[in-house]
Amino acid sequence: MPDFLQLTGKTFLVFGVANKKSVAWCIASALEEQGAKVIYSVRSEARKTSLEKLLAGKPVFICDVEDESAAPKLAEEIKAAGHAPLHGIVHSIAFANYSEGFKPFHETKRADYLQASAISSFSLVEVANAFKPLLDPQASVVTIGISSLQVTPDNYGYMGPIKAALESTSRFLAKSFSADTAVRFNVVGAGPLKTSASAGIPGYLESYLYTEKLTFRKKNLSTAEVANTALFLLSERSSGINGATLVVDAGLGSNFYDKDIVHLTMRPER
Repeated sequence: MPDFLQLTGKTFLVFGVANKKSVAWCIASALEEQGAKVIYSVRSEARKTSLEKLLAGKPVFICDVEDESAAPKLAEEIKAAGHAPLHGIVHSIAFANYSEGFKPFHETKRADYLQASAISSFSLVEVANAFKPLLDPQASVVTIGISSLQVTPDNYGYMGPIKAALESTSRFLAKSFSADTAVRFNVVGAGPLKTSASAGIPGYLESYLYTEKLTFRKKNLSTAEVANTALFLLSERSSGINGATLVVDAGLGSNFYDKDIVHLTMRPER
């Protein structure tokens, strides 16, 4: 079978692997299946230890993006280890402090918002800046967003605006890098997924089951479907796509007036 994506022999840096259910792990595994070399970046020494069996024999580095010096340090370490040039980067990092439960958006704490913004959005700027000298001129950078930024679930809290900032950040980076490179930046706008991270969001399961009914096929996305989209964007087969968000939601965003949902909503309470 022809190597359509032409990823064999190329090197990619993947941020955000937490466990076997994470989007980052699914993308990394798919890259390796295509013959690519994957460099892993995890948040902490504790996370590296917890993934020791899963990532055995693979190059793993530590980078806590909440520390503004972490990305430049990681770039130096990867260069010193001889892993450059990089043909792509996967940014699958997000964090929000839900320890106090969900509040109306106007009650969001400054510290929580700024922390989530630094980790989930601005980290893409710092990573891009730090790794710019190590990127192949035709490299592709992909980050993971959400499918709908207009109206997000009540149980997503203030992460809606943070993800909107991430999407805008990706577009601005695409423009900024275009001054002297052909490096591309794109977002995978993923619908709801069943991951360990989402399982930790209070009330998420009910929203997940609801959105499943709104998909055209009445079945939510698999993490593999998001990973496959990321692989396409990482490959040169998507060379004409830059500064864009590729929505992957099984039709969720176009099916607000599904007759079955309307019927269930409008029927009289008993």
